[in-house]
Amino acid sequence: MPGQSTYSCEVVLANGHGLHARPATLLVEMAQGFQSEVSISANSRRADCKSILDILACGCPSGTKITLSAMGPDSKEAVTALVNLIKGF
Repeated sequence: MPGQSTYSCEVVLANGHGLHARPATLLVEMAQGFQSEVSISANSRRADCKSILDILACGCPSGTKITLSAMGPDSKEAVTALVNLIKGF
């Protein structure tokens, strides 16, 4: 489909407290600003980055390798922004 590009990137969660409620909320808020469908994969689970419950259900402690993927017109921008956000936690 035209305009439906995909992009993904891996990042290690360095935050000492893992992906708990506060950083997960920031992740969801940022993901909702993009048109693309954005997902996170960790611990053999896949979650919609626009759903706080999905993200928290992944159970991502510090040191977890996370794969962010997006499909849509702004997929690269979405993944890049979310990876930078996660690196800043």
